[in-house]
Amino acid sequence: MTYKAEYIWIDGTSPTAKLRSKTRILADGAELPTWGFDGSSTNQAVGHASDRVLKPVFSCPDPIRGGDDVLVMCEVLNTDMTPHESNTRALLRPIAEQFEGQEPIFGIEQEYTFFDGSRPLGFPVNGFPAAQGGYYCGVGSDEIFGRDIVEKHLENCLAAGLAISGINAEVMPGQWEFQVGPVSPLEVSDQLWIARWLLYRTAEDFNVSATLDPKPVKGDWNGAGAHTNFSTKAMREGYEPIITACESLGEGSKPLDHVKNYGAGIDERLTGLHETAPWNEYSYGVSDRGASVRIPWQVEVEQKGYIEDRRPNANVDPYVVTRLIVETCCTALEKAGQV
Repeated sequence: MTYKAEYIWIDGTSPTAKLRSKTRILADGAELPTWGFDGSSTNQAVGHASDRVLKPVFSCPDPIRGGDDVLVMCEVLNTDMTPHESNTRALLRPIAEQFEGQEPIFGIEQEYTFFDGSRPLGFPVNGFPAAQGGYYCGVGSDEIFGRDIVEKHLENCLAAGLAISGINAEVMPGQWEFQVGPVSPLEVSDQLWIARWLLYRTAEDFNVSATLDPKPVKGDWNGAGAHTNFSTKAMREGYEPIITACESLGEGSKPLDHVKNYGAGIDERLTGLHETAPWNEYSYGVSDRGASVRIPWQVEVEQKGYIEDRRPNANVDPYVVTRLIVETCCTALEKAGQV
């Protein structure tokens, strides 16, 4: 007997990487082996030296095929077994290990937009729908579009055992969000990439596409982000570390260092409008969705909890955003003796 393993990896497309996958048939009970692929077809190699290696790092049940079949998240390696330059997970691993004692955890809110051909799902063939206002967490066929796909995606993520913690309709028609976490940096990143793959694959069955474009419709329409919630053990126990973390994200060159790695097209989304702070300014505040970093109101009341970095784009690489936040905030907390 055999089972199917869908090997999933991140390619080398720039400025925003794509997901790729292919199927391997394995004997029942067989461990997941390393595998290879043609990197010249994924922007990860040249034709005369095109072999690249897939190293399994995370697997979960395949909710689409069912049975004993699995989805397999992989790191991309060169043939000498060193990390490929597109392998951002390899950069996160040592940072996650270095600060593991602070128990950092993340919850990432993944916004996305369904498209029916060249227009967002729910947009009329000619012109635009009614202005934003009733779509966010709305109900009814005049305001909500794609719920059947969203519900199926949710079922698939839960069946895969992912740490999905919620879903909701977003501000623009055809725009939705799911949340992953709170779990550790590597876990949230691996699972978010798998959840993205499941989103694309689920929508495929409905002949609809999903995009992480941070500004899918130009003009007076909300963009799409990946608001990133973060805390350490110290932050979950006291308020002073909350402020230290917020301050550390605004020190020196940190705001620009982070923003330039928070997803392509970020200047189109972080304009200071539509619940965003300008991309070139840093701020934080309690209950302020117009700030770069928000401290939820209940965190101030309870004097402990987490912070929300509202800057990451929907198309951000979670391996990158978690690495930057852990390195910046945990270093500051360590220096302040707040660990």
